[in-house]
Amino acid sequence: MTIYLNHAFHYETENLVRLFFPNDKITVCQEPPTETTRPLVTALILPEDGGQRIFVSAAAENFYAEDTVLVSADSMPEGYEADKQLERTLAVTLYGLLVKLTGRQQPWGILTGVRPIKLFRRLAEQYDEAYAKNYFQKELLVSREKTDLSAVTEKYEKRVLALSRPRSFSLYVSIPFCPSRCSYCSFVSQTIENAKKLIEPYFTLLCQELAATAEIAAACQLQLESVYIGGGTPTTLSAEQLRTLIETIRRCFDMTTCREFTVEAGRPDTIDSDKLQAIMEGGADRISINPQTLNDDVLHVIGRRHSAQEALEAFALAREIGFRHINMDLIAGLPTDTPESFIQTLDKLCDLSPESITVHTLSMKRSSRLTLQGSALDTVKESPAAVMLRYGEQKLTAEGYHPYYLYRQTRMEGNLENVGWAKDGFDGLYNIFVMDETHTILGCGAGAVTKLKKPLSESLERIFNYKYPYEYINGFDELLRRKERVTTFYDELAEYLSQICL
Repeated sequence: MTIYLNHAFHYETENLVRLFFPNDKITVCQEPPTETTRPLVTALILPEDGGQRIFVSAAAENFYAEDTVLVSADSMPEGYEADKQLERTLAVTLYGLLVKLTGRQQPWGILTGVRPIKLFRRLAEQYDEAYAKNYFQKELLVSREKTDLSAVTEKYEKRVLALSRPRSFSLYVSIPFCPSRCSYCSFVSQTIENAKKLIEPYFTLLCQELAATAEIAAACQLQLESVYIGGGTPTTLSAEQLRTLIETIRRCFDMTTCREFTVEAGRPDTIDSDKLQAIMEGGADRISINPQTLNDDVLHVIGRRHSAQEALEAFALAREIGFRHINMDLIAGLPTDTPESFIQTLDKLCDLSPESITVHTLSMKRSSRLTLQGSALDTVKESPAAVMLRYGEQKLTAEGYHPYYLYRQTRMEGNLENVGWAKDGFDGLYNIFVMDETHTILGCGAGAVTKLKKPLSESLERIFNYKYPYEYINGFDELLRRKERVTTFYDELAEYLSQICL
């Protein structure tokens, strides 16, 4: 797939084309291609008296179509808003042509961003909810179904966002190890077989980083809202290591303001009573058990080394030990899974009545082992994953769950979304804070990212830890040096914070 363009909107144009051709290698060029690669998309902005002309075309075997729109200078705002309006007009025009080429509408229209709820909230706050809904449907071509889902999700998110304060922060702790690598996985994690010798030195340094980070947080007078231990699979650690890790966090950080402490227990084949007891006694009040599916055949295909029965047993064990907030993760669109099988899985989970259920859509990243099959011009009108998500929304709503956060990724099956569903009082706070980019996130461990948020603004600065455990171990001193930026960041904000915290 080749895209020929002559403007600065490379990123959005490429992402829009990828909605329709998620598995193609896409090449963007700014010179007219000498050899036509089919299908070829052209998206040009040409100067013209009285304004600018948008020209788009799409060519494939036995197909050619083009469209053109004149954007009048009189109709354009000035500066940044003019660029955004021109970009949106280009996207809408190109979208219409790609629908003709493939015969498929996209549920999220021309939206390609990760955080549609954040955009919906900005529109609703600037105008009102009716305006936001109309803008999503008329200007961004989002389906009514996804627009309504956005409105409901935003309502529940808002309640949690109101808890955050200018000096609030959340803590993320990375355990980048797994018992085996799932075929769809793109996270920075390593199997125990390949990285066993790294776990002990990694764990020792992680506890040191946590202590150093806690000192920085205290010196900056930051207020801890939530803790999330994720991965990877944190329960690849031993019960003793889990106990030590949680004790380190509780000893080093001021936990008096912490509203939620989550440990991603993850894969059922890593869960046992000793580990769950260590988590419970440490004071973590929320865990996630992630079967992904309760179909044993699908589990085998995706490289999971546990059975559906083990997932059910892990849930029962967590209940027996005393956990009162258990989240369970599912993935819609897994290879060989069917809508009927997904429905059976979700019905079984609802019978268990976990406090929250997260329904992900399969996202095929370049670094995953699994590749989707099918031609570039796949004209299936609706993916099986869309059927799965529609049932999920109906079933979970009927069972008393509500959507509390939503985000999207590139190359998602059916161009869909991930949604967290919860019973009243059990929204996952960290999930909302991190996805909304509400406040600072201090990240510890390999692959973790510290995100420094200037309150009451969109300003966000990132500090990256080393990705892989061996890099983390070898570069630990440099990693701590990078963390010093947290202190200078808040020093620079001192006067600003003193004013808004009055």
